[in-house]
Amino acid sequence: MERRKFIKGLTVASTGAVITVPLIQPSWANSPNETINIAVTGIRSRGKDHIRALAKIPNVNIVAICDIDQRQLPEAVAFVEKLTGKKPETETDFRKLIERKDIDAVSLATPNHWHALQTIWACQAGKDVYVEKPVSHTIEEGRKMVEAARKYNRVVQTGTQARSHTATIKAMKFMNDDGLGKIFMARGLCLKPRGSIGHVKNSEIPEGVDWNTFLGPAPYRPFNENRFHYKWHWFWDTGCGDLGNQGIHQADIARWALGKLTHPVRIKGTGNFFIWDSDQETPNMQQLEFEYEDGSILQFEVRGLGTNEEAGIRIGDLIYGSKGWMSIDNEDVGNAKVFQSDIKIQPDGFSSYKENAGPVFASDDPATANSNVNHFTNFLDCVRTRNWQNLNADIMEGHLSTSLCHLGNIATRLKRSLNFNPNAEQFVNDPEADSYLTKMYRAPFLLPEKV
Repeated sequence: MERRKFIKGLTVASTGAVITVPLIQPSWANSPNETINIAVTGIRSRGKDHIRALAKIPNVNIVAICDIDQRQLPEAVAFVEKLTGKKPETETDFRKLIERKDIDAVSLATPNHWHALQTIWACQAGKDVYVEKPVSHTIEEGRKMVEAARKYNRVVQTGTQARSHTATIKAMKFMNDDGLGKIFMARGLCLKPRGSIGHVKNSEIPEGVDWNTFLGPAPYRPFNENRFHYKWHWFWDTGCGDLGNQGIHQADIARWALGKLTHPVRIKGTGNFFIWDSDQETPNMQQLEFEYEDGSILQFEVRGLGTNEEAGIRIGDLIYGSKGWMSIDNEDVGNAKVFQSDIKIQPDGFSSYKENAGPVFASDDPATANSNVNHFTNFLDCVRTRNWQNLNADIMEGHLSTSLCHLGNIATRLKRSLNFNPNAEQFVNDPEADSYLTKMYRAPFLLPEKV
């Protein structure tokens, strides 16, 4: 399917807006050198990465930070002040943050189950958005995020920063220039051993933690440390397992290599949670296969226990074409290696195979090798120009790659093959599978019917 037609299918009419967005003249509108005011929401490990990257970019002012855990705020304020020389204001409620007229954009490093609501609310409030991966918690959420971005003319960047890594960009150009010939299969690898989170009893809500808001649209549950900081990845209410945590980066690169701008039509998946006795719900082993309409294949594997490497890679991708194959090593900062194949039929009918090392792609200049900085720079450049089409990872790209994670998890949970209609974004005659495309929301944290 052509990208333009697919995007058109996700466009909404101008009526039915939840709120009216005022025509605000932003602080940077008159010059690309004017300072952009940004607020960072979610300020622990990934949020600190946002702050580090933004602090290295000229003409950016981190005016505020936001988190539901007040215990995190003093350290984060000091961290911003140390890097930028300016002390940010603090907030614990994102809804109050986006009411501020002096904030042009927000970056979201919050749990998966919050990404859609915060992105949609920010778009409605006239803010541009940098949202971490996976962009959504369900496929329906991802579609509404694209709708909101387009309806309110917002710049929304997905946090798949490999798309701004110079080595990976070089590798993709090599493939686009027919370096590997016809690409027929891409394989994403998340071979990342994880320890057991064990069993933890419910406890009192720590002082300074807004547990109700942390849960937000998720079902209310008593406070439990295993469902809080970082470990929320391993529960279906809030996370998507390692497929949506680490694997989304490799799924995105695999789809990028295949050149797919639509969803797959068939999904096969097996997997389970093995070995550990713990509270974890999401699988730590998964074998997935996605087939596109033209027959090309995207494979993905999650191995969360002790494991060997594949082609020297634990976290990365293997891309296969008619002229050879390529490895892209995420742990080696995007280092990509090409292996050129020569296959010939011999007179005796057997085939001979020779393999030669080809080009190696790496970042030439360490100053431009930081994909986090590059990705935020690209986002802010587009905020200034208002050309979302120049984003390296527009929200539509994020929706397509995140949907691979959702589709893979649905196939794994149902333990059977699935047929999918990319245009309707629904399964084919499969109400049980369709029930996983959305979820129940807890008031007042509701996904709007119309954005």
